[in-house]
Amino acid sequence: MDTVPARNSRPPLAQAALGVRVLVQDGRGRILLGRHHSGTWELPGGKVDPTHESIAAAAVRELREETGLEAAAHEVRVFAMLHDAVHGINRVTMAALVAVEDGTARVTEPHLISTWQWIRPEDLPAPLFDPSAQIIAAWRPDLGIAHPPVHRLDIATGSARSAGGAEDPDTTQAQPYIP
Repeated sequence: MDTVPARNSRPPLAQAALGVRVLVQDGRGRILLGRHHSGTWELPGGKVDPTHESIAAAAVRELREETGLEAAAHEVRVFAMLHDAVHGINRVTMAALVAVEDGTARVTEPHLISTWQWIRPEDLPAPLFDPSAQIIAAWRPDLGIAHPPVHRLDIATGSARSAGGAEDPDTTQAQPYIP
């Protein structure tokens, strides 16, 4: 009898990058943007660790690593999934929102970011890093931010159970996007 390898044991071909960008809003309605050495302004964020990390946990880690600001995973609201392609690789960026009453962001990666600034959404600097522009536009479409085309799936955070039966605050339900 021939042995057929189990489909579930074979890894899929890598064809996508998964990341998260954190839209941090203070008590005065401002958002936190960092000035990258390349000249673009961007939200904190980065890659999701594929071995053990939820989207909310990645948002908290990236926020702490890049700005020194602290948040808990249950304070993160994942509100959209954005999908585009860069150089033939699917880029999936999860949009997360964290509210802080106030805070001083520190430059913890001076080789990448020269400054962090709290900015009113109506006074956004240019140019914005494309994924950051896409996320800010998903959050506040009324701002009329120009950005490269992106597919958008709005997400409503819900309390659900993971496969192991425990409540998973990072589980989300897809909601239709109605322009």
